[in-house]
Amino acid sequence: MIMTRIKKLRSLFKHKKIDALLVLRDANIRYLTGFPASESWLFIGPRRTSFITDFRYVLEAKKGLKGVGVKQYTKSIYETLFDLVAMEDVRRIGIDERHLTLAQYRTLRRHAPQGVSFIKTNDFVEDFREIKDADEVERIRNSLRIHKQAHQYLKRIVKPGITERALLLKLEAFVKSRGAGFSFDTIIASGVNSCYPHAVVTGRKIRKDEPLLIDMGIDVEGYKSDLTRMFFLGRIPELVGRVKDCVATAQRKAIEKVRDGALIASIDYEARNYLDQQGFGKYFGHALGHGVGLEIHENPRISQKNSSCLREGMVITIEPAVYFPEKFGVRIEDMVLVTKEGCEVLSDNIY
Repeated sequence: MIMTRIKKLRSLFKHKKIDALLVLRDANIRYLTGFPASESWLFIGPRRTSFITDFRYVLEAKKGLKGVGVKQYTKSIYETLFDLVAMEDVRRIGIDERHLTLAQYRTLRRHAPQGVSFIKTNDFVEDFREIKDADEVERIRNSLRIHKQAHQYLKRIVKPGITERALLLKLEAFVKSRGAGFSFDTIIASGVNSCYPHAVVTGRKIRKDEPLLIDMGIDVEGYKSDLTRMFFLGRIPELVGRVKDCVATAQRKAIEKVRDGALIASIDYEARNYLDQQGFGKYFGHALGHGVGLEIHENPRISQKNSSCLREGMVITIEPAVYFPEKFGVRIEDMVLVTKEGCEVLSDNIY
């Protein structure tokens, strides 16, 4: 499977008008090789694939990589790269310019032999990563299984009087005890703090009769989950309850439109238009969702500005929300697998 991905990339080199590809992003290298790369490069030539790394990672790389040569650099990663370029006799190297600093790009240009040029191939690997294969979907399901356990644990320990920070520490210990980690910094936002889309965990005590927003993700073997759930302790204030019902309906309407070939902007519109009709549209200011896999935010972006279409095998979030400034916020987020005829809500049984 891993070598098949590299083979597919190579088959498109001619179309991209390149002879080789330099992959710099850790997640892209992991996708192509199955190895959790760090501070290393992957050079895919017309005949050979080489993982370029230093002393810290060379033994692990030689043990963990299959069908990929491991090249340790001592003086300069640039020098080792261009040794490989000379061996493969390539002239046009594809590169995603967004994964380079300006200093790195200038150094590449300075070290490049005469006749070697760099061709922009932004999103080349990311386009492949949008469609998840069966193994990737199963890994995501594994992260969701632990996510469900963590959610059930939260339901037992969330009580008035516990602070957001204390709740996070308990949750963190539980997740680690399951051999997993977090996909991103967990958001635990109670009361007024829930009005901030990316609230920072504080020492605020959780109180009765107010909403509690928890947005977290679980990482199992590199693949992520990402869900937001609302907890309500005691009585739900009338406005909060109305907003919760509207957000849930907006999400349902959007999910019903998800299928292979559906225009992404229309999915966003479905939820946003409903919230507009209910008078809450102006309080929903971010995109409806995003892809999830090896990274917590991947292509495609589920936004009204995205004119592309959903494709079978994509795993996306659908997360409408309403945030009343200095009052409260409600967000509901689920993960959805796009299928030929519709979709599967992967997180459907996590409540």
